[in-house]
Amino acid sequence: MKSTVIAMGMMLLSGVACASSGAAWEYSGDTGPDKWAKLSPEYGACAGSNQSPINLTGFIDAKLAPIVFDYQVGSANILNNGHTVQVNTLPGDFITVDNIQFELKQFHFHVPSENLIHGKSFPMEAHLVHADKHGNLAVVAVMVTEGEANKALEKAWAQMPEKGEMHDLTADISPLEILPANRDYYRFNGSLTTPPCSEGVRWLVMKQPISASKAQIEKFLAVVHHHNSRPVQPVNARPVLE
Repeated sequence: MKSTVIAMGMMLLSGVACASSGAAWEYSGDTGPDKWAKLSPEYGACAGSNQSPINLTGFIDAKLAPIVFDYQVGSANILNNGHTVQVNTLPGDFITVDNIQFELKQFHFHVPSENLIHGKSFPMEAHLVHADKHGNLAVVAVMVTEGEANKALEKAWAQMPEKGEMHDLTADISPLEILPANRDYYRFNGSLTTPPCSEGVRWLVMKQPISASKAQIEKFLAVVHHHNSRPVQPVNARPVLE
């Protein structure tokens, strides 16, 4: 399992979206989420017991250490892979968790949110995907409510790509603009939310949401053409920490 996660980390290093290069998959129909595990042996983990997303509830007070964010650089390009719109970041942005440094590789979006909090869904969710030097992954998830326009999305969406397109970004987009002011978070162990659904991913879900305007959320849907959220998966015996 670890080798699969590391391989996924290497894909992220090359700027590939958080999706497998194997069998075609979608969010509905004959290649939808309930069929992913059967589409290819590569996707077998999609039927695993530690899958993401989940409904975050039943929290355990673990006095989590703060995530150390060291985002100082910016972003390189914006990509539409048909499953999401993704901003690929330049080298040099990091978080530190468990005394391990994870480098930010990209951030992308799901409408509506994939994870739920106490059963509540949000209009959008951002995933900031990081990898350590061994390719192990950590995802910072940020819920997005409908309200004021988001400055980062305003700049990114100005160069919104159609399916299959990638544009070099002309505006400096800081990943800090995707984070809430309060960095308290929930934590659980999970997986990628798209095939190959590799497990062993650290999930760090911000408690405080950010906002985006209704127009920004609609513009995302206009180019992705469908909701792009995997249904919540069984929590099983996993603790959800706060």
